[in-house]
Formats: sequence, C-alpha cells, structure tokens
Amino acid sequence: MLRHPPFFVRAGNVNGVSMLPVPDTAIIVVAAGSGTRLDAGAPKAFVGIDSRSVLRHALEGVFAAAPAQIVVVAPPGFEGDAETEMRAAAGDRADLGSVVTGGDTRQRSVAAGLDALWGDVTRVLVHDAARALTPPEVIDAVAAAVEGEIGILPTLPVVDTLKRVDGDAVVGPIDRSELAAAQTPQGFPRALLEAAYDAALASGVDYTDDAALYAAAGNHVRRIPGSARGFKITTPADLERARHLLAAAAEAPAESPAAASNAGNRPRVGLGTDVHGFGGDGALWLAGLEWPGEPALSGHSDGDAVAHAIVDALLGAAGLGDIGEHFGTAHPEYAGAHAEVFLTRTREMLDEAGFEIGNVSAQFQGNRPRFSSRRAEAERVLSEALGGAPVSITATTTDGLGFAGRGEGIAVTAVAMLHPR
Repeated sequence: MLRHPPFFVRAGNVNGVSMLPVPDTAIIVVAAGSGTRLDAGAPKAFVGIDSRSVLRHALEGVFAAAPAQIVVVAPPGFEGDAETEMRAAAGDRADLGSVVTGGDTRQRSVAAGLDALWGDVTRVLVHDAARALTPPEVIDAVAAAVEGEIGILPTLPVVDTLKRVDGDAVVGPIDRSELAAAQTPQGFPRALLEAAYDAALASGVDYTDDAALYAAAGNHVRRIPGSARGFKITTPADLERARHLLAAAAEAPAESPAAASNAGNRPRVGLGTDVHGFGGDGALWLAGLEWPGEPALSGHSDGDAVAHAIVDALLGAAGLGDIGEHFGTAHPEYAGAHAEVFLTRTREMLDEAGFEIGNVSAQFQGNRPRFSSRRAEAERVLSEALGGAPVSITATTTDGLGFAGRGEGIAVTAVAMLHPR
C-alpha cells in the first residue's frame, strides 16, 4: 500500500505548526547490479571507494539535492546493508528513503522501484548508483527540466575520434557531432514512464537505459548538459579514477578563513618535464604532429615528449598526481596513443576536479626536427585538444650541449596555469 512518510503531510499546518508538503519527485537509485566487470568480490554498489561505498557516495549526492522520495533498489540479500547506507547518507531526511529488492535484470529492478512510489509523486528520476560522484546540481537540473510529456537525459559530448568497423577492418569515420554520451539520473513524468515500463516488460525487450525504453513507447526525450564527474564506475580503472578524485579533494591543504575567502580567484601553476630518446618504432610524433622522415622517440605511447610534459604540468597544477600514475605502463589502453588522447583525457580530469585551463607554455630541447615551420600548426592542434586553451611552444638546440644537443633524444619543460571554477 502506498504511504506517506510520517513527518510529511500536505502543505499547511497541524496544531499550528507549519509542515512541508509531500514531495512530488522521486529518485530511484538502482544498486542491484552484480559488478562482474569490477571483480571486487561484492556487488558493485557495496565496494568501497574510500572509507565509504559506491552506494554511500551516490546517496550522499542524491540526498544533497532537493527533497524527494528516495527508493534504493538493492540486490537480494543486501537489503539491510542498503538500509544502513541510506540512513547514514540521509541524515534528517531518512524518512524520505526506503529500500526494495531488485530483480534479475535492470528493467525489473527499476520496475520494483516504481512499485514503491508514493501517490503524490508525479515525476521520477532513475539514477545508477555506479555514477557515484554525480553532483547534486545535475540531479536538480534533471528534476527541474521534467515538464509535460518530455523525458530528460543528461549527456556529455563525445570527444574521441570514432570509426565504423567491420571485424578488423576500419570502414569509415563517424561524425561525433551527432553523438552524445548518456548519463543518469534520467527524468520522466511518472505516468508515462510507468506505461512505458509495462509495455517493455510485456514485450520482453531489454533496453540499455530508461531513455531508450521511454522513447520506444513513442515518447520524446530532450538532453541537458551532464557532468564529467557523473562517469560510471564499471571497471577497476574507473574505481581508481573515483578514488583519485576523492583523495585529491581530501588532501587539499587547509587554509585560514581569510585565505579561503580568496581561494576561488587564485590561479594555480604546474611544472612538467619529459625526456625521450630516439630509437622507437614508426614515425616521430611531437607536439601532436607526425614528422615524416624523422627518427621516432621511444616510449610507452608515441613518445610525444611535448604532450607528455604538458600533461604533467596540468596534473601538477591541479594536484592530481603525474602522467605515470594515470597513463603509464599500468594502463595498457594508452599504449601507442597520441597527444589528442592524453590531452583530452587530462582536460576531462581537470573539469571533474573543478579547474579550467588558463594557458600552457612548453619548450623542447633538441637539434631535430626543425620546428619553426610547423609551430603554428602544433600550437593549434594542442590548443584544440585542450578545449581551446592558449598553447605556445618554443624550441632550442642547446648549442649542441647535453643529451638533447648531442641528438640522443628530446627533453621538454612545460608550465601550465589553471583557474578554479
């Protein structure tokens, strides 16, 4: 039977005491997945990021948003654990929350959450607990955008170069301007979402997300901006990414009240260096460009010392570690990657940490290649990878002195300035 939480009644007053209205928004937090790809020995939602679980972090974001009914969908046998995490995250909003048991598919789990909604709820947000660092502002934005019969989907632009393939063959390019990466929470008018779920469960079709299920029922979906922090924790690398973001925030130095009042306007500067020797396979890649006819630099990726030094400078300015931690040999997915991949991913990390790039300057030391004729091209390519931030590159032969001057390789120093948002 549907019920209201004990301390919520309809707007008005009881015995002369003003009371809050029952919320008309509900958030279903789906936490019933097994987490097979994470391979952490427990359902994904109950794996620790730091001292708190994935679910706890997700619920802290949900309860920090505007008041709503919160329904946590837990794996069978973990209902008590979910209840504990929910109450710890809720604080004085605990009566807004409840826990239900999930089904054997995501759709059946969401359907179980829909069955637990209060009668006053008119709009529903469905949120994956695995997107544990989603900011409350995104949750509020999705809820506010649900209007009429339109569903709401938070998205991010696709930044990687995409290809259409057939087996091992690359068939052709895909225009990424027509694509977007979907996130959660996704928001919908309750009645239409429930009807769409009834139709999907009856048909036996399993949809990849709620927006797809909603659209398949003939409804329309509109997108709004998501957040880079709303990434999904699916693999061990994703979990490490979340841990690093939380650790960087926790390790930020304490400041006096006077200093903290000015912290938002204070720029941060980072220094990066990189050295690679000649002797790699293939062509030389430097400053984001291929240099035909020049000897290649050796390295885990393409050996682009200019791009690598810039990455180090940016990460250092943000207090996010160094290039080896995020892109080194422990990350085979970056083997052979070029500057665009490194710089784009670094820019995403900075965005997640609340920084925007002011400018970058780098100097490479080496007697080859001759750089001046391609300086403007290199600066443009690097700037585009960094979202348009100004990049300047200088070069010196060191008058033939040292490692670089003797033609053994290239050394690069980079400086980057960041501005907190």
